[in-house]
Amino acid sequence: MQRRSLMIALAATVAAGAGRAAWAQEAGGKPFTPEQLDQILAPIALYPDALLAQTLMAASYPLEVVEAARWSKANPALKGDAAVAAVKDKSWDVSVKSLVAFPQVLAQLSDHLDWMQKVGDAMIAQEQDVANSIQRLRARAADAGNLQSSKEQTVSSQGSGTDRTIVIAPANPEVIYVPAYNPNTVYGTWPYPAYPPTYYPPPPGYGYGSALLRGLMFGAGIAAAGAIFGGWNWGRGSSYVNVNVNRAVNIDRNYNVNNINNGRWQHEPIHRKGVAYRDPATRQRFNQTRPGADQRQEFRGRLENQPRPQANARPNLPNRPAGPGPAQRPNVTNRAAGGQHPNFQNHAGAPRGGGAIRGTNNGQQVNREAARGRAQQSRAATHPSGGGGGARGGGGGGAGGGGGRAGGGNRGGGRQ
Repeated sequence: MQRRSLMIALAATVAAGAGRAAWAQEAGGKPFTPEQLDQILAPIALYPDALLAQTLMAASYPLEVVEAARWSKANPALKGDAAVAAVKDKSWDVSVKSLVAFPQVLAQLSDHLDWMQKVGDAMIAQEQDVANSIQRLRARAADAGNLQSSKEQTVSSQGSGTDRTIVIAPANPEVIYVPAYNPNTVYGTWPYPAYPPTYYPPPPGYGYGSALLRGLMFGAGIAAAGAIFGGWNWGRGSSYVNVNVNRAVNIDRNYNVNNINNGRWQHEPIHRKGVAYRDPATRQRFNQTRPGADQRQEFRGRLENQPRPQANARPNLPNRPAGPGPAQRPNVTNRAAGGQHPNFQNHAGAPRGGGAIRGTNNGQQVNREAARGRAQQSRAATHPSGGGGGARGGGGGGAGGGGGRAGGGNRGGGRQ
């Protein structure tokens, strides 16, 4: 129950953060332009290749990212590979589980929901365009002198000019450093004034300090070799994120290796948890249907055509079981037409709607007759020769003298 409540709260959180973007997506749903992609990816394009790949994968599952970020904040003592081992049995995607080793990355995604959803949408629908954008941004940072090898990472370049591919890898595969930088300065002069990048300062408490000029700044190294399972297959026009399934199964014991085709990452809609995709083509691709205007109108029509209760209608109360005693209530469902009195439960031998009803207005006389009836019932019980009819006749007297001759030959217990 607690998990269900949490997921409902997370869904509301993501829906609130992504609501403004959802309207624009429904209105257009066009692919992101190169300028837009550079703006979206600028805050993470200089991450090491494997961490970047896993960040992009995880961004396509925003609800799970938010849940993982909250888990990470609630378990600050668990770091690196130890944190990944602690979430092995969670239902999150393997990419989301891997990021608990890097809580500052989870926090950056979770704290900026609009941006995270754009990153994930771009990765799902435009993976090749995302790869091209990353290489454009890295080339700008390298040309500005702000991307180079250091004790934290190794930067290598293949090709030249517009055909250049820049690869970033940890200097020590056992220790991962997450860089922090201001995208407004690290890439030199930003070429798209209409699409300026956003700077997300590193969260406090991860060893970054406060001095950040034009280049990259690194926080504390994280022993998280076991959390790395992704990477990039860089190729002009054929780049994609690849997955090492042998490492992925060590992170997620429920990992489905059958979803991987030749090591190439595939988005799994089951981990999307109902978050809407950006455009109709992607929704159709992953079988996410949303009702159109005609379907919504049909639904409203069905509601309007349903019978409505009458304003003055009274509820049909169920019949109460018959039984003795003055607390017996009338059966209001059997009210006769024309204002006739309701049909009370009849005492034995009393005709319906007859003297028993009229006798109710005689006050003390009725009480005396009832007492005589009960007395005669007692005498009949001690004189069995009187037959059952006398007893029945006594009951009629108790009801107001409505009994006739008793079936046993004795006169009933009416007036004497």
